[in-house]
Formats: sequence, C-alpha cells, structure tokens
Amino acid sequence: GGHGDRRPHYELLLRLRDERGSLVEPNAFIPAAERYNLMPSIDRWVLSQTLETLLYRGDEAAEPYTLALNLSGTTLNDARFLDFVLDEIVAAAVPPGPLCFEITETAAIANLGRVVSFMRALKAHGCRFSLDDFGTGLSSLTYLKHLPVDYVKIDGQFVRNVGRDHADEAVVQAI
Repeated sequence: GGHGDRRPHYELLLRLRDERGSLVEPNAFIPAAERYNLMPSIDRWVLSQTLETLLYRGDEAAEPYTLALNLSGTTLNDARFLDFVLDEIVAAAVPPGPLCFEITETAAIANLGRVVSFMRALKAHGCRFSLDDFGTGLSSLTYLKHLPVDYVKIDGQFVRNVGRDHADEAVVQAI
C-alpha cells in the first residue's frame, strides 16, 4: 500500500546470504554493521543499487510509486553522505517524487540539526521523508513540528490494539 497518496509503496529489505546460502535477515547483521561502522557503506550500496535497478526506468508513462529506503543513524552522522546522495540522484536522473527516506525517531533526535539540514536539502530535490517507529524513543510532538517529514509511521505497539485500548487510540489520534 501507499502512504495515503495511493501510490504503490515498495520497501527494500537488504538480506545477505550466509556460507550455506541461507538468507540472513537484517536484524541479525545490522547491529554488527552498526557496531563496526559499516552502515554508511551499506546504505551507499543500497542507494546505488536501488537507483540503478529500479528508479531509472525511463518510462514516463509508468504509474507513480514510492520507494522507501531506511537510513541508519550512523549514516546520518556521516557528513559526506548528503553529497553522495545528491550526486547519485543527479547521475541517475531521478524524477522528483519516488524516493522516500525512512529515518527512525531515535536517529533523527540524536542529531536534530544535521538531520533537518539533510532532509531540507533532499526535499529540495523532490525526495520525501518518513519518520519510522514513532513512539519508541523519547517521543515528542515537538520533534514532529521541527522535522520536515512527509509521513509518520507510528510504532506497532500503539497501532496493534488501537480498536480495543482507549489509551492507544488517544495516542494515535494525538499523533
């Protein structure tokens, strides 16, 4: 489904294969990649592969779509990542609109000034942003006021029982 704009929504999940050829899910390798500061390299690879294989289709008549790419907090702290993204977008001739970067609430709050600058620069090139897992960290509607996000993904702990729990319903309505 889409994010309310009825565009098809695709979220790429990076999966690795182990020595036996079995898939290794992201929750198994991302903590190690973050610990050894490999996420900026992984995020660069994912963005390059995405733009190369999916976005530059050259089909003007294709139905609009949204492609969501998660960015890690360590990548957002990499001062050179913004220039890399801009160079990739220009090189791939990405039309405005399909790219939506997903940033977790915790990563956004950790370096608010840098993240806001990053978001504004990419929004000027037609990218969109989603605040992921809202409600898991030090949630504050103040952050929503200052972060130029297009979408808010409310954490499942609030949404799961929204029809049965009045407190969850109130939180979701407030957000």
